Amino acid sequence: MPNRKIMELLEQLKGELGQIDPKDVKGRELLEDITADISSLLKESSTPAEDSVLQRLQDTIDHFNIEHPKLTMALSEIMSILSNAGI
Repeated sequence: MPNRKIMELLEQLKGELGQIDPKDVKGRELLEDITADISSLLKESSTPAEDSVLQRLQDTIDHFNIEHPKLTMALSEIMSILSNAGI
């Protein structure tokens, strides 16, 4: 799995987290949870079920699709990398 690229995208996600409306509690939780899940996948320690990670990633993309295009692009790229890696 291309860990370096995913790590770069995770850093971008963390930066984008500051751009999220503080009232968007659901969006903040989705982003924090998926970031933690992807980090776990990369470390391969207590790996969450891969199908549920991809589903949560898609849910996060759907949530941010309209209001945060940069965030959506980064999430989509992560999903593509994970899918291409067989996850």
